[in-house]
Amino acid sequence: MNTKFTVKVAEVQDLKYVPVILREIEESAKERGTGIAKRTASYLEEKINEGKAVMAFSAADEWAGFCYIETWSNKTYVANSGLIVSRKFRNEGLARKIKEVIFDYSRTKYPDAKLFGLTTGLAVMKINSNLGYKPVTYSELTQDDVFWSGCQSCVNFEILKSKERKNCLCTAMLYNPSEAKEPENSKKTEAEDDQKLFSKFKKIRTMLWKK
Repeated sequence: MNTKFTVKVAEVQDLKYVPVILREIEESAKERGTGIAKRTASYLEEKINEGKAVMAFSAADEWAGFCYIETWSNKTYVANSGLIVSRKFRNEGLARKIKEVIFDYSRTKYPDAKLFGLTTGLAVMKINSNLGYKPVTYSELTQDDVFWSGCQSCVNFEILKSKERKNCLCTAMLYNPSEAKEPENSKKTEAEDDQKLFSKFKKIRTMLWKK
């Protein structure tokens, strides 16, 4: 399938898609067997009303994907959270497109903020890496207690707590605008990029779990 998508800042009329988004997020987590910080309908509605979310639609105007912005530590840290793509439109590069759009949108709204994320998925790690994110220790992320309290609904929260919030099963990634560099040579093959990225995360994961 070669579907053209439109990714735009979500508007009030898009609030009707919130139940669909929540269902997709929950079912996706079950399929992957990974932990997830639960979101409420009111929280996603708030993000849309504040202009802090993007949605993707197919050429036939079907809902296709979603992601939103969170700010922490007086807006010095920004997270692009809740990324989800409708199962109907997966494996078409839409997740990458959504991440690119919300990354640029976040950089425009908060140009001096550090962008960060926690993820267990290699696909998301690869997208983040291509955008300029780097794997980091948890100590380099926001230390805002409100952010970390969101992990309480995750099935892996006890691991995070036992590690005194220093690491968990998620990989931490950070984009620091003051250290941003040009993307690596685009002529490298995708297989080479995947191997390099996997090795990088394996190395940092081993280092963290030894602590």
